[in-house]
Amino acid sequence: MHLDVHDLRRFYYRTRLGRAAQKAIRDQIVALAPPRAGEVVAGYGYAVPLLRPYLEAGGRVVALMPAAQGVMAWPAGLPNVCALCEEGHWPLGPATADRIVMLHGLETAENPSGVLDEAFRVLAPGGSLIAVVPNRTGLWARRDGTPFGFGRPYTAGQLEAQLRRHAFTPERAASALYVPPSGGRFWMRTADFWERTGRMILPWRGGGVLIVEAVKQVHAPTRGTAAAAIARRPLRVLEGAVRPVPEPG
Repeated sequence: MHLDVHDLRRFYYRTRLGRAAQKAIRDQIVALAPPRAGEVVAGYGYAVPLLRPYLEAGGRVVALMPAAQGVMAWPAGLPNVCALCEEGHWPLGPATADRIVMLHGLETAENPSGVLDEAFRVLAPGGSLIAVVPNRTGLWARRDGTPFGFGRPYTAGQLEAQLRRHAFTPERAASALYVPPSGGRFWMRTADFWERTGRMILPWRGGGVLIVEAVKQVHAPTRGTAAAAIARRPLRVLEGAVRPVPEPG
């Protein structure tokens, strides 16, 4: 079940907890995948809180939002880069994106396999998918007061296995949201401390969200093609013919 785009915008841009969550996740993603000028970046779900660094680096950015969620204009004061789409039908050509950033797109999808199939189709060979999902063992997935309390939370193993089933190769992982899901003044003042401490103690799976970067691997054709198989079977056109006998010298 997708959340409403207005509820997501209200959380990330109008609450202290949402702004802290936005910063914590974005910092980890930028550390995993620093923005590069000229790259094409596609966001899916409600990824706009994480896309600003890629836009500022001079990349081409498009934010795809599922129809069940709704769409909004973004970024404020600049030409809109958001578009509405169906889960399994993205308005992008094959191999057009260098990177995909997915937030609130996988755990709430009606058909997660269709979403990952589209991500694979849209990514260029060697491109990367950065998937952000609620951590099944974290506090944030157990509270429905934030967007991370909805949908299907994952363990690190479940997320990586699902990515592999769709021909992605997980390469790096991180975690974020070590601060409790509370907008209390104390927690907000100390949020950076909890993030730093959590990353040192449990860097991959201890936070409220899991972040996995996976690469689209396109393998070269293996030897053993039809042509090779034919070549290994010699032609039989001369079978039955009498072999010439050399004349006696």
